[in-house]
Amino acid sequence: MPSEEHRNASPAAPHPPTDTAEEAIWLWTQIKAEARRDAEAEPALASYLYSTILSHSSLERSLSFHLGNKLCSSTLLSTLLYDLFLNNFSTDPDLRAASSADLLAARYRDPACVSFSHCLLNYKGFLACQAHRVAHKLWTQSRRPLALALQSRISDVFAVDIHPAAKIGKGILFDHATGVVVGETAVIGNNVSILHHVTLGGTGKLGGDRHPKIGDGVLIGAGATILGNINIGEGAKIGAGSVVLIDVPPRTTAVGNPARLVGGKEQPTKHEECPGESMDHTSFISGWSDYII
Repeated sequence: MPSEEHRNASPAAPHPPTDTAEEAIWLWTQIKAEARRDAEAEPALASYLYSTILSHSSLERSLSFHLGNKLCSSTLLSTLLYDLFLNNFSTDPDLRAASSADLLAARYRDPACVSFSHCLLNYKGFLACQAHRVAHKLWTQSRRPLALALQSRISDVFAVDIHPAAKIGKGILFDHATGVVVGETAVIGNNVSILHHVTLGGTGKLGGDRHPKIGDGVLIGAGATILGNINIGEGAKIGAGSVVLIDVPPRTTAVGNPARLVGGKEQPTKHEECPGESMDHTSFISGWSDYII
């Protein structure tokens, strides 16, 4: 008989083909197969799974329908939002590629993510990020009132507040996501993982370029606060609860309030792995001489 740990473990995530076009087809096929399996296993969800996934012909249609229903209000109709999302996802291959990369990121980095369909339907960090991508596109098209209205609904529904001007790469994981705040001039690179209650904020009321720039492959722990127009280098790691006010070099770890570099600022300890993908939050403790319980 399998152990309790084995019974509760998430099934191993299958791996997609490397070709981008084939990957998109493979991913949608996986999502539909998972939805059919879950509908058979749990008949109470059959109607829900049919309306959100199985009745649609593509990921962008399913995602647009789901976001429209999640973000609608009595005065901002789901049909209007569905048309808005679908028009953007169906005409912009970069948006579609980013959505696929974000789904893969959640499935492979988060051991609690049991399926791609689970992420698509239930991960508010993923959903908030996809809605933000459309809001950002509206912002760049000078459709700013609509972009800001969408930001407000994202904040109300998902408790994730990302200014529509903020630039976000692909392969992003907002893990748990509650309380994430990203300011107007912030930039987030590719393959970044950000935990809940993270703030990428400014330092006052001055305008201009005033928010953090997060490099590729960065991991930002829960409750971290990064303030000002500073650079978090590629592959850096920000420990949970840290307050970062100055640049962090690539492949280093910053932790504490105010944050300090593990190994010291003159010769900080460097790591080879990509923490945004490995999700290694605590290995730096062994090299943190002041860490005492």
